[in-house]
Amino acid sequence: MMSHMTLAGYDCDVLVVGGGIVGLATAHALRAARPGLAVTVLEKEPAPAWHQTGRNSGVLHSGVYYRPGSRKARYAARGAAELVAFCAERGIPHAVPGKLIVATAPAELPRLHELAQRARRNGVPVRELGPAGIAEYEPAVAGIAALRVETTGQCDFAAVARELARPLTLRRSAEVVAVDRRPGRGVAVRTTDGAVLRARALVNCAGLHSDRVARLAGDEPGVRIVPFRGEFHLLRPERAKLVRGLVYPVPDPAFPFLGVHLTAGLDGAVHIGPNAVPALAREGYRWRTVRPRELAGTVAYPGVWKLARRHWRYGAGEVRRSLSRRACTAAVRRLLPEITENDLLPAPAGVRAQAVRPDGTLADDFEIAEGPHTVHVLNAPSPAATACFPIGREVAARVLRAMPER
Repeated sequence: MMSHMTLAGYDCDVLVVGGGIVGLATAHALRAARPGLAVTVLEKEPAPAWHQTGRNSGVLHSGVYYRPGSRKARYAARGAAELVAFCAERGIPHAVPGKLIVATAPAELPRLHELAQRARRNGVPVRELGPAGIAEYEPAVAGIAALRVETTGQCDFAAVARELARPLTLRRSAEVVAVDRRPGRGVAVRTTDGAVLRARALVNCAGLHSDRVARLAGDEPGVRIVPFRGEFHLLRPERAKLVRGLVYPVPDPAFPFLGVHLTAGLDGAVHIGPNAVPALAREGYRWRTVRPRELAGTVAYPGVWKLARRHWRYGAGEVRRSLSRRACTAAVRRLLPEITENDLLPAPAGVRAQAVRPDGTLADDFEIAEGPHTVHVLNAPSPAATACFPIGREVAARVLRAMPER
């Protein structure tokens, strides 16, 4: 803790809880909008980008999938272009290889056509391809039709986060355990090491713990974060030539998950995944990671049971593919028929912080809410990393509207 307080009784102007890419982009936006603003980022881990930011397939989404007019649709394309420019300027690995969204069965063709229409409404150019067109881009991929999306890119999100963090005041290993708000007196937080920090405003970008931090602040978030683990595999290196770029299946419109896809990464490896299975802890990167208190909280939430009743068949399939390499291989072979079980190597998993409403519906857009002296980012899974700069600007604008100049 600072030995003496500055800023007329505050340690800083704004505290940002969460050192993932959205929290860091928000801090970046705050300082850009109001130079001289004192911003401190609190990260509970030893380094930034520890969770969702550093555990994904590194894809910059172009805005194909999202409901027209939604934040996801408006922010994805804009954010991807800004991230490409940021990476180019700072020497961060990136590329814009484009991708294919591939239909493998006639039943998927109407959904593929709907995706094409949605993409165009969102201002994303796409081309419709037949089998010969697919073979030009991905000779080993099987499909009867596809959309070609030229603007889909890739970058190292963890490297972006580290670059954003470099000029910021970042307190590591500083988990927030208490929040106190008082009218006209801003916000005070206590961290695990006993430090107390006072600020004029608080931004909650805590990702997997965003609903918990909202409740610590005294706000009812209206959703609960339900963790879904996304498991990845790597294609055996000698088989990596089977995939040239990015290949996605036609997603199920009932879910925000895009299905198991093939990503020829910036590192030369081909990443396969993720699936979406319930995690038994908020940071449950393996089946054996169980935190009873967190699991009990999830199980006690009515929205989880309503979600399970509505989509148990889909969930059972995801769990089966998680537990059976044969089932997982069969799913991948729909796109890439040549592979065998021996071609898949295990890779680190990620956990998606998915907000679920009490009625069992999944929040399908970025969710941002406000309380006294506080802004909460309550739902920011993929494509939030892609859209981090536009999200950060919106959150910063909300904070600054409620916080007059010193």
